[in-house]
Amino acid sequence: MSQNKHLDAAWQYHSGTKHSQLSVRMNPHFLDWENKPLLFKIYPTLEVMRLPRDFRETGTAALDAITARQALVEAIPDLETVAQLLFFSAGVVRSKKHEQGETFFRAAACTGALYEIELYVVCTDLPGEPGANFSGLAAGVYHFGVAEFGLRQLRAGDFRQTLVEATAGDLAIAHAPVTIICTGTYWRNAWKYRSRTYRHFGWDNGTILANLLAMSEASSLPAKIVTVFIDSQINELLSLDTKREVAFSLISIGHQQSTPSSPPQISPLNLPVVPYSAEEVDYPAMRKMHEASSLDSASEVTALRGSKTPSSDFPAPRGIATPLQPSNDSIPTDTIEKVIARRGSTRQFSREPITLAQLSLMLDRATHGIPADFLQPLGSHLNDLYLIVNSVDGLAPGAYVYHWENKVLELLKPGDFRGKAGFLGLEQQLPADAAVDIFFLADLKKILERYGNRGYRATQLEAGILGGKLYLAAYAQRLGASGLTFYDDDVVNFFSPHARGKSAIFLVALGRSAPRK
Repeated sequence: MSQNKHLDAAWQYHSGTKHSQLSVRMNPHFLDWENKPLLFKIYPTLEVMRLPRDFRETGTAALDAITARQALVEAIPDLETVAQLLFFSAGVVRSKKHEQGETFFRAAACTGALYEIELYVVCTDLPGEPGANFSGLAAGVYHFGVAEFGLRQLRAGDFRQTLVEATAGDLAIAHAPVTIICTGTYWRNAWKYRSRTYRHFGWDNGTILANLLAMSEASSLPAKIVTVFIDSQINELLSLDTKREVAFSLISIGHQQSTPSSPPQISPLNLPVVPYSAEEVDYPAMRKMHEASSLDSASEVTALRGSKTPSSDFPAPRGIATPLQPSNDSIPTDTIEKVIARRGSTRQFSREPITLAQLSLMLDRATHGIPADFLQPLGSHLNDLYLIVNSVDGLAPGAYVYHWENKVLELLKPGDFRGKAGFLGLEQQLPADAAVDIFFLADLKKILERYGNRGYRATQLEAGILGGKLYLAAYAQRLGASGLTFYDDDVVNFFSPHARGKSAIFLVALGRSAPRK
């Protein structure tokens, strides 16, 4: 029987993984570098099919790719396009050698650079690019091997109908020639972050999805994020060891008029995987949270899909309200591929100001709407954005809240809060030095009442997608960004009374990166 409506599970997990000054000092964690997990999932008995790397330039500016939404037209990606989507969402874009070995930097930001999100491709027969050396991709279920930049076939045949059944007939999935399944691997992130890792599933999956949405838009492919599905059916399709790895989200890619026929029979694969570490430490709170938010039946899926996203119910601005001012002059036009390739996570901000126009562009592009099954109607949202403005030309320093509907920033309290920002961001220097810090807060009570425990997944995932969009919008303007953790209740208290009753979900610091020494 599903536990999704037993809301104590979400509250227990969220409260049990909060950071405070006391908790981080009472429960210190020391990293066992000798036991650091392998950052890649590898099936040693399966042959890898290398993917093409000679990508076609989309020519689409990053700031356009983040915002526009494709019309629902016939669009079937070829193998080269699928390879491009995978590379610019989760591929290794560059590496750096050092005394301890080599660090691989991937296309999307990830907490601790531990990359616990794995991607799988479920597709029909896909064509190759005309005249190319690659003939295409046969229908099947594949794992994306990041280390080799290739695919390993787990199952041969068209299994898309299995996804249709697991999503209770979701139309985007039913008409998608390609669906990418995103899973979370517990230990790879828990090595550093312990039980808080389940929050990171949403953040780190979200940044990947932000890239996928932007690249799909640039490739003229409609895409939709699907989070409401029967968990066991997706996990069985991938033959996952659910004590270690679980399905977290799906994203449909492309559209075709026809729908899939009955799938082949699904049997356990029992494929060996290269161990991540000599020893794995179990944190049961993560698995308990995931199980409590899992869905068991098509009726549950259908009921959640029909739920309208709860609104923020913000009062009209009472203080000084500053409209966003995204300038139409000299907007950067670097392509989405170039921006993703140079994106990183800022390690030091310079304290130099950014402009109100630059901040406006980032907020405007990030909040244009996300095509997802848990956001109905399109343009609705679960997270509210609260800001500490440290150094923005044209905007007084202080604490603000962002009004999505009329795109204005309401001043909650003026003042220099650099020191407070550093404290709230787990006493780190980055948020103190940033030009602006954006805190994601959500009314979990309202969300859980509407979606059950599944709403907790959706809230964290949306925060990650919005954060990923902010990353792209910042780097498109040659600014910097960094996702950070925080002291939960202190964040809420700082922005109260406006934020009273909400929960802290995520934090992104934005500004000018300091020159590397």
